[in-house]
Amino acid sequence: MTRSAADLATGESARVVRIVEADEVSRRLLEMGVTPGVEIRRLGAAPLGDPLEFELRGYRLSLRRKEAEQVEI
Repeated sequence: MTRSAADLATGESARVVRIVEADEVSRRLLEMGVTPGVEIRRLGAAPLGDPLEFELRGYRLSLRRKEAEQVEI
């Protein structure tokens, strides 16, 4: 069973395996440094659960839940 970055618990980290879809969002994720092999850690979420906040490559990144679901870990 595959997991996505959206499935990470707060404080949990994992390595990115791939970006699932090939569309504009996936291209933007790659441009922001979400590439295979990089370690990504979930820092938290907004009060209503969207967007999610992650840390990777020394910076923080907020992603909508739907975008985070495209990041396979």
